[in-house]
Amino acid sequence: MPFNKTKHALLWLLRPFSPKQKQYWRVVLLCFFTAATFWLLNALNKSYTAQVSYPIRFKYDPQALVPVKPLPEVVMISVTGKGWKLLRKNLLFNVKPAELSIRGLPHVKRLPGHALRPAIANVLDGLALNFVVTDTVSFDFDRLLTRKFPLAIDTTQVIAAPGFQFVGPVKVRPDSVTFTGPEQILNQFPNPFLLSVPNRSLKAPFKAEVPLVYDYTSLVQADVSEAEVEFSIVALERREVVVQPTLQNFPAGYRLRVMNGPLVVQYACLPKSRELLQPELFQVALDFRQFNAADSTIAPTLLQKAPLTKQISLLPARVKISLIPQ
Repeated sequence: MPFNKTKHALLWLLRPFSPKQKQYWRVVLLCFFTAATFWLLNALNKSYTAQVSYPIRFKYDPQALVPVKPLPEVVMISVTGKGWKLLRKNLLFNVKPAELSIRGLPHVKRLPGHALRPAIANVLDGLALNFVVTDTVSFDFDRLLTRKFPLAIDTTQVIAAPGFQFVGPVKVRPDSVTFTGPEQILNQFPNPFLLSVPNRSLKAPFKAEVPLVYDYTSLVQADVSEAEVEFSIVALERREVVVQPTLQNFPAGYRLRVMNGPLVVQYACLPKSRELLQPELFQVALDFRQFNAADSTIAPTLLQKAPLTKQISLLPARVKISLIPQ
């Protein structure tokens, strides 16, 4: 019967997969493995030409030179040799890098690929170098220097709260930092090297550890990471003085009358400067060319201030006047 024939055919096909036939599959797998091994061994014993990446290493004095960008680690080369050798080179297994000794550092910045041929050919074990595929190897070295910079702060960046003022001198401990790094980078560092104090309104003397912040930290090393900065912030004294304004460009034949006077100069000073002030040196002008006829006012202008004074203001901000014929 057709059905029985089909059944017997399926059973015959599935018989090797039955649990009783495990040994059969072990034999089959062993045969495949043995055949593959002989094929691989035979293939690896043949000669081939291929392009492989080969490691390179730069020889230089680390006490005198430093690379300022990552150095290339491999180049592409064309070689001919046995499959075993090519496989080992591709896997970089127990491969001796080609050492490059370059004359003219740090001025030389690149080498053509063919210039690498002697260094690579000397370390190829059992392979014949056809040519260097990499066209150019680029690198950048600089002289390694150690330079000392005095430490300071930018006093213009010290922000005192209203009514207070920064007072020197500034104490920095330690007073200097020694950097070690590439010459071209150290030449960019400011001298003295400026520390950044907190950017906030200060109302009291400042004393804190301030970190050194600079670029190229992977290339430049500093002998200190922070410095103690100390300076004073003092409260200003507020004072005022009445002044007689200087009249400019007023019409002749009139007498000036200030309606909302007197004219007062308000100023601030350091307590230690109190006895040295000469408030009579303040000079304020009223210029009739700035007269506003709508409200009969003139904005006063400061012609001269007394030394050692700060935060100067004039009151009233607009002087109301009247002109009386003489």
